[in-house]
Amino acid sequence: GSIIMEYLELTEEEFRNNLNKSEEWTFLQTPEIGKLREKSGWTVSYLGVKNNGEVVAAAMFTSITRHFGKKEFYAPRGLLLDYSNQELLAFFTENIKKYVKKNNGYQFRIDPYVVNVQRDTFGNVVSGGIDNRKVKNYLEKLGYKRVKKEDMEQVGWMYVLDIFGKSEDEVLKNMKPNTRNTIRKTLKNGIEIVELTKEELPMFHKIMVETGKRKGFHVRSLKYFEDMYDLFYPRGEIKYLLTKLDLVKHIERLENDKEKEEKEKEALGPAKYNDGKRKAHDMAIAGIEKRIKQAEDIRAKDGDVINLSASMFMLTDPEVIYLSSGNYEEYMFYNSQYLIQWEMIKYCIEHGFKRYNFYGITGNFDKNDKDYGIYEFKTGFNGYVEELIGEYVYPTSFVYYLMQLIHKIKK
Repeated sequence: GSIIMEYLELTEEEFRNNLNKSEEWTFLQTPEIGKLREKSGWTVSYLGVKNNGEVVAAAMFTSITRHFGKKEFYAPRGLLLDYSNQELLAFFTENIKKYVKKNNGYQFRIDPYVVNVQRDTFGNVVSGGIDNRKVKNYLEKLGYKRVKKEDMEQVGWMYVLDIFGKSEDEVLKNMKPNTRNTIRKTLKNGIEIVELTKEELPMFHKIMVETGKRKGFHVRSLKYFEDMYDLFYPRGEIKYLLTKLDLVKHIERLENDKEKEEKEKEALGPAKYNDGKRKAHDMAIAGIEKRIKQAEDIRAKDGDVINLSASMFMLTDPEVIYLSSGNYEEYMFYNSQYLIQWEMIKYCIEHGFKRYNFYGITGNFDKNDKDYGIYEFKTGFNGYVEELIGEYVYPTSFVYYLMQLIHKIKK
């Protein structure tokens, strides 16, 4: 055809400009993540394809020397291009392969930010919805091999709330009643949300470590979170939030509630038909007293102001990603994690983001799955499940097969 496609290396600026036009990009494809990987020994290059002078495909490739002096290449979240354009995908792949070989690489990996099949809130496939299974077939036809789910570097299943063009009221009304009520109750608790500075990140890290110990997941070093702050904060693309509760004020508020209930009970006449209402007030009072006792016990043990939970968010247009969070188990009943979500969802709406991404879920919807609780918490906000097409590796040298063999033997 008359298409003049040329493959070339891009400057960081050219890559970033292309990034901003792409629908399929996430914080993982930003030059900032490239710089983060450079801190741990990776090298970064930007590759692209121009058609009549315009960038039509781009990728950030990071590489590191692995075995036998050979390099592994990895493009976090894959290539930025229209995956349904087979000619372009084939042309770019062919040129990446040559580039990787020339630069002593034995493989390159991609994990595109591309939906596999559209799913609803329960993970069921939406009939007539988005379907990119043909992209997977085409990648395999080109020579890419699927990486096993458990070996993937990034999340393959996510839970997302679409907020494009919606108001706070609409989003709240759309939630499951239980989640909505919890948010309303939590708003009354007097929990404060503060955004942490870099110097305050040890507080965030402490909560993460505590949660990691409890739930058995590995927590990155404080330095990682500080580096992320340095790279993304000047661009306004990261937030670390902490929830805390002033127990003195909290107890005061509860005492006032109790007094109100007592006054209302007293105001009822002695008539028999008020028995039901009296009983309701008694129950409410007993509930408040229990919460006062709880708060007083915590205050005696932990002081006047307590930290409850902490979360980390990435804000790279068009979405906000809820990337990491932790909480102190003994304060879980304050439900501060619901409040933090609601605050950030409101932030999304106010600042014109299209979606709020709760991020990783296992993709296993069995109620007995050990991580079912995480999925259940996220579904309360009534979004939808998003399944990506997965991770693919392209071998460019026999060393790849040698490595596979060594891994098998090790196992």
